[in-house]
Amino acid sequence: MKTIRIFGLAAMLVFSPAAQAAPGVEVGFSPDGSARELVLKVIGEARRSVQVLAYAFQAQDVMDALVAAKKRGVAVRVVVDRDRNKGKASRAAMDFVARHGVELRTNDRFHLHHDKTIIVDGGTVQTGSFNYAPSAETKNSENVVVIRDMPDIAARFMSHWQSRWEGGVPYRGR
Repeated sequence: MKTIRIFGLAAMLVFSPAAQAAPGVEVGFSPDGSARELVLKVIGEARRSVQVLAYAFQAQDVMDALVAAKKRGVAVRVVVDRDRNKGKASRAAMDFVARHGVELRTNDRFHLHHDKTIIVDGGTVQTGSFNYAPSAETKNSENVVVIRDMPDIAARFMSHWQSRWEGGVPYRGR
């Protein structure tokens, strides 16, 4: 009987119009633009900190948003997959943010450092399949999920981010 009740509750959450309007979760998709807009919105909301985990790191609009946050006095720290970001576009993006005071580390401790996450002010988490690259914005089918006001989940993402930061190597840039 418990299984049926739990399934029923889950179905109500998924199919209920009220659940779709709940303030705790937002979603966006690409290439329709809503994923990109949501990522930029989350970065723009930062007042104290932005922590990023990235596989692909190339989208100029995301770089601009991170630098703008830094200029607002926000602490911005980024960890990227080392091997995925050796190309010209990635290096340009990494150099750009590093020149503007964003702390950046590369991580090669995993076959792929495949995380795509932004944590803002320790409480808002953006995650999903969305790479921070132009192809994710305009060509790929991608998704973004933003989780707000769920401190236990945010704390777990912060812990995960911290472990990747500690395992990273500071980026020196060009």
